[in-house]
Amino acid sequence: VFKKKEEAALRLKTDSFVVESNVHFPTDYNLLWDSARKCLDMAGKFQQKYPWISGWRKKHDWYRQMKNAMRAVGKASSSGGKGKEERIKQAVRYYLTKARALREKLMDSELPVIDEMDTMLLLNLMRYMKFLDKFIDLLDRRVLQGEQIPHDEKVFSIFEEYTEWITKGKLSPNVELGKKLAITTDQYNLIVDYRIMENQSDSEMVKPIAEALASSYNIRSWSFDKGFWHKENKALLEKHIDKVVMPKKGKCNKLEQAEEEHRSFKLLRNKHSAVESNINELEHRGLDRCPDKSYDHFRRYVGLAVAAYNLRRIGQELIAIRRKQEMAERELRAAA
Repeated sequence: VFKKKEEAALRLKTDSFVVESNVHFPTDYNLLWDSARKCLDMAGKFQQKYPWISGWRKKHDWYRQMKNAMRAVGKASSSGGKGKEERIKQAVRYYLTKARALREKLMDSELPVIDEMDTMLLLNLMRYMKFLDKFIDLLDRRVLQGEQIPHDEKVFSIFEEYTEWITKGKLSPNVELGKKLAITTDQYNLIVDYRIMENQSDSEMVKPIAEALASSYNIRSWSFDKGFWHKENKALLEKHIDKVVMPKKGKCNKLEQAEEEHRSFKLLRNKHSAVESNINELEHRGLDRCPDKSYDHFRRYVGLAVAAYNLRRIGQELIAIRRKQEMAERELRAAA
């Protein structure tokens, strides 16, 4: 549709952005509440199926007590004034006491496992109890022990566990929760490659993208922003591509400065903004946040969004071609 010749060389641009997952802003105390309420949900499903089970007649009181304790911690954290730190610790102690009591009650419960559905319920309960233990430990260590929790121990959602805490260096928002997506577009604004990044930096994505595309397409130029720069990345691309636009991160030497000040480099760098426009369109058409649950559905949602974007671009071009043909036909009829 777009190319006049099938072998026409591509001018590629690569950039990344965050696709947010369907999660609320995480704190250890509200994730502890999430874990507790899901444990109570599982216990409630057992009670609904087997009414003779004892011990959970007052489960709604547990919901209320745990939620009130969570809110008390949040209120103490957000308020100011003298003695704030001690008020937070007092609220957390009460919250953890309730959470540990709930855990003991769950451990002591005798839940029947008769069929496959019961097995699934029990597995889910065990999963949420592990989260309950984890956030009891994290909240205790952070608030009561004064410990700095290592980043690799943190979990940002008990439902969408793949969620990453991504700091983009922007003023607003300075933190996003989800997954980074690297896309590569051509001069026709079509997405020729997309990759969900697994705790990877931009510079780590260049090699796999280059290996996939350099062998499949005739590429005239390829532009990136500074985040993708690494001397090995640039050397790899320059083996296959005539013009690589990859601004150096940090201070340039004289040779690098001369390259970046060259007219062709500046021209292609200015055209790199086209991929930012493509990203903006993707976000405005639904790829700013994935509403689906689970990582499999997240990946499917991203793939469908990219396919829909490309189909729309192709459709726009087909409509434009048809209009030109109709206009030419009208002019011919008018001339006759």
